[in-house]
Amino acid sequence: MEKSTRSCLIVGAGDGLGASIARAFAAEGLTVCLTRRPRHLETLESLARDIEANGGAARAFGVDARNEEEMENLFAVIERDIGPLDVVVFNIGANVFFPIADTTARVYAKVWEMAAFAGFLAGREAAKVMTPRGEGTILFTGATASQRGGEGFSAFAGAKHALRALAQSMARELGPKGVHVAHVIVDGAIDGAFARENLPNFEARLARDEILKPDEIARNYVWLWKQGRSAWTHELDLRPWSEKW
Repeated sequence: MEKSTRSCLIVGAGDGLGASIARAFAAEGLTVCLTRRPRHLETLESLARDIEANGGAARAFGVDARNEEEMENLFAVIERDIGPLDVVVFNIGANVFFPIADTTARVYAKVWEMAAFAGFLAGREAAKVMTPRGEGTILFTGATASQRGGEGFSAFAGAKHALRALAQSMARELGPKGVHVAHVIVDGAIDGAFARENLPNFEARLARDEILKPDEIARNYVWLWKQGRSAWTHELDLRPWSEKW
């Protein structure tokens, strides 16, 4: 495969959906830049090696997405040393469950920092480099909590509502400047370590396609990136056929 000088940044390249998104864009010839907090750097480097073993190009970065200086430096390094950013995907989850009386100020603030403030930093830095070029795609991963709060999810829903509002505001501002901003609502359980360990009847549900498969979700991220600007999608809902909504 001929490598492109264009790059793709995945903020929150975890073992499940983030890894699938990275592989999907690498298969399109983009150099994928993978980020998680520094303590996960070894895992990221393993994912990068796996992508390169399969013909792609990848770089791993240990970055705290909540830190403004680190995010500014990350974008500068990618643009200078790897290639122009064509796609930025913000994929940090921060899903926690706490009854409201047990939700401390620290928990609420930390979840907001991870799922909302970090999204602002990633989106702002992406806008800075894409707007002068008049092109680029910024994708935000949302959740059921982006649309409605649930019992025990006050912190998570508050942060995800904020991220959705950010995506809407950015889409209205950046669309006329040639930058496609989309928000993907992933409504349902995703196949991964957490789901396999905690969901009852997991294997049977997976066999019946009642669990979201990361590779199928990732295909939609690539599709959003490839859309022509005469028919851009801003918000996309993805859920299993059996999900109640």
